[in-house]
Amino acid sequence: MSNVLLVKSSILGEYSQSGLLLDYLAASWKEQGAEIAVRDVAAEPLPILDGELAGGMRGGDNLNPRQQQALALSDKLIQELKDNDTIVIAAPMYNFTIPAQLKTWVDLVARAGVTFRYTAAGAEGLITGKKAVIVATFGGLHKDTDEDFVVPYLKRFLSFIGIDAVEVVYAEGLNISPELKEKGIADAKLAIDALAI
Repeated sequence: MSNVLLVKSSILGEYSQSGLLLDYLAASWKEQGAEIAVRDVAAEPLPILDGELAGGMRGGDNLNPRQQQALALSDKLIQELKDNDTIVIAAPMYNFTIPAQLKTWVDLVARAGVTFRYTAAGAEGLITGKKAVIVATFGGLHKDTDEDFVVPYLKRFLSFIGIDAVEVVYAEGLNISPELKEKGIADAKLAIDALAI
C-alpha cells in the first residue's frame, strides 16, 4: 500500500484548479488502495521564515517560544515527507513562480543536517526513496518556455532534498478561453490517469 502526501498551495480554495486536480488524483488513488494525507499550506498558513525563526531552525536550548513552535512545525512537516512514499505538490503559477505559501513550506522543510547536508562533493539530499508529482496549473501557455519558473524550481528543490523521481502534470491555458481551460483540465486528468502510484 502506498502512502501519499498531497501538498495544496492555492489561495483560491474550492475554486482552485490545482486543488481540484489533486482531489481527482486522490479519489483515483484511494480506489487503488493508497492512503492519502493532505497538507494545505494556504488554508492553514505557515509562518514566514525570518531571521529569528531561521536562527531557531538550528535547534538548541535557548530558543524562545516562537522559535520552539516553528521548529516543532518544521519537524512535523519533515516527518510528513518521511512518512509518505509519494509527494504530490499542487503548483499554480502566480506571477511566473510558485505561491508564497508553497515557498514558505519549502523554507520550513529545507533544513541542513535534516533534509540535506553539505559534503565535500556538494549538497546531499537526505529524503530518499520517494517519488514526487508536480501538478502545475498555468493561466497562460508557459510549459517548456523560459517563463516557467515553477517546474524547474520545484524539480531542483526536490532533488536538493533527495527526491529525483519526479513526474509533472500540466494544466495550462486556463485563463485564455473556456475551450482552452476545458482542454487543459482534460489533458491533466489524462496525465493523472496514466500515473502509477
